[in-house]
Amino acid sequence: MKIKKVVKISAIILLSAFILILSGILLLWHNEISTVLSIKELRPRNDAHLDGAVYEMHVSGGYYFDDFIKQGGASNDADLLKFISDHITKGLASMGYKTSKVGCSSFTAKTPDGDQLFGRNYDMTQTNTCIVFTKKSKNRHATVSSVDLQYLGIAPDRCVKSIYDKILCIAAPYAPLDGMNDAGLSCAIYMSYQGCPKTVETNQQTEKPDITSTTMLRLILDYADDVDEAIELVKQYDLHDSAECSFHYMIADKTGRSAVIEWIPPLNARDKTDNDGTLRELVVTYNDKDSHIGEIEAKSDFQCVTNFILQPEYYELSKEDEINGLVRYNMLYNALNASNGIVADETDGMKLLQAVGQRKRNKDQGKEINQKTWITNHSIIYNLTDKSVFWVSNENFDDENAAFRFSL
Repeated sequence: MKIKKVVKISAIILLSAFILILSGILLLWHNEISTVLSIKELRPRNDAHLDGAVYEMHVSGGYYFDDFIKQGGASNDADLLKFISDHITKGLASMGYKTSKVGCSSFTAKTPDGDQLFGRNYDMTQTNTCIVFTKKSKNRHATVSSVDLQYLGIAPDRCVKSIYDKILCIAAPYAPLDGMNDAGLSCAIYMSYQGCPKTVETNQQTEKPDITSTTMLRLILDYADDVDEAIELVKQYDLHDSAECSFHYMIADKTGRSAVIEWIPPLNARDKTDNDGTLRELVVTYNDKDSHIGEIEAKSDFQCVTNFILQPEYYELSKEDEINGLVRYNMLYNALNASNGIVADETDGMKLLQAVGQRKRNKDQGKEINQKTWITNHSIIYNLTDKSVFWVSNENFDDENAAFRFSL
């Protein structure tokens, strides 16, 4: 009888300990566990077409971004990754940013009914993508964004199957490349290829708090109601570009206002290379104040952006023989100019993105498409008026199984 009693007591103690441990794990990780459980594959890899997999994830909780802002942000990738590791993955996963030169295209337009649209192609070599949803909170907007999983340390030839990879994915809110919030504001990031002969990161050094490129986009999506609020937020920070790249952005809102934001040195401090990222200053080009860019820009309300600095005087001092993305920029501008910036609907807007898709352009030019070739990984039309998303994977424009629609 004593032995049975001891066994019973021991079992109760072990069960109680297990419950306490489980309760502790759930208390510490409940948001992260919920986020991991939400991950699902929308479309598998297709190496024959160089398609990466597409995933969907719904983020629970606040992902500590308020704490990130309160601590003064981060001035480099290492500090950002340490914050993510300490707060998001609880030290259980080691992250690392990885990217390469990319070529992207965007435009703003409107429908005959007045809906404001924001279109975007994301161009890179084959990679996996996650469409990330965050919830509205007391001081932050609900958002949807696209994340290249290479930025989280998930290699392009690796699918999100293991628990380790899923833990890495919960850091995705810190690496958006384009997105929209429930206020009808959208923003995206693009390579600007500044520096010669190789790209040099923007690395501002003033007394302002610091922020990195993708977390600046998160800042805009989470806290800005419109373009003007977004610009005011950006002005409060020193930008530090990530992953040995230089970037610029386009922002648009449901009123039809848009702006391209860039960082370049003032003329009196600029040499022919732009190889000192500490000299760069914020320059904002609004869609209704862009006559200095060119004649066609001056008489239109829409905007386009690809992979070169818009300011025309910038390239007068540059040694670059080629302006990256100029052909795509002109294709978009000429098409939109012919229709006065109006597209019939989201599907019609998607046709513009299809025209500048990298697979199509490579094929038209007779170029071989392989693992090292730039391809368009995703194409999106954000409707800023009704807060809906039309998202197509890997230029599969004629495949209904590769097209996804979401709404905020």
